[in-house]
Amino acid sequence: MGQFVDLTSADGFTVPAWVALPEGTPRGGLVVVQEIFGVNSHIRDVADRWAAQGYAVVAPAMFARVEPGVELGYTDADMKAGMELKSRAEALPGQGVLPDIQAAIAHAAQLGGGKVGIFGFCWGGLLTWRAACELQGLSAAICYYGGGMTMGAEVDRTPRCPVMAHFGRRDHFIPVDSVEAFGRAHPEVEVHLYDADHGFNCDQRGSYDAAAARTAAERTQAFLARHVG
Repeated sequence: MGQFVDLTSADGFTVPAWVALPEGTPRGGLVVVQEIFGVNSHIRDVADRWAAQGYAVVAPAMFARVEPGVELGYTDADMKAGMELKSRAEALPGQGVLPDIQAAIAHAAQLGGGKVGIFGFCWGGLLTWRAACELQGLSAAICYYGGGMTMGAEVDRTPRCPVMAHFGRRDHFIPVDSVEAFGRAHPEVEVHLYDADHGFNCDQRGSYDAAAARTAAERTQAFLARHVG
């Protein structure tokens, strides 16, 4: 359903993005932000499935500034490679990869003809939180097990649009007490906890939890319907 296109960020950088369009008139735009494994088959499938629900979906390649063409799986070696790439991307100067997300928002708005939502997984969940707090043009943001967003200075950010966040109670990367503290610090954020592990939404990972993924998807769908279209 989708294909890669090139977007241009404000600083002139060219960032590839997977774009999936619905049949008929889009109900709005949607930006999907990858995990640490690149715009791989899982992220492309997520984009295609949301396009089938009526959204114009844009999934930018968040590692393009440090290494082009990243597409990893979910082995231990892939995890190590992804973490290294994330560290390099996080070390970029200025706003890092946020200009690339802003370019994706603009493209999703153009394609969708209306409001734009964003959601991301793992590192993408953290980037989604930052986007909700710093970028322009968003009407909703959904963070799936955003690693780091419940800790330190990230908690001090203030969202500019409605935010929903999904976390797993058995996530050994994100302590439950930090999620609960984040919820207290941000009563405006709709926080959900599931009896699941990190990566519970990804059906290519051993931590996939079908029940949690289904419930989170239903909540996400209703949230987007309220705030995007």
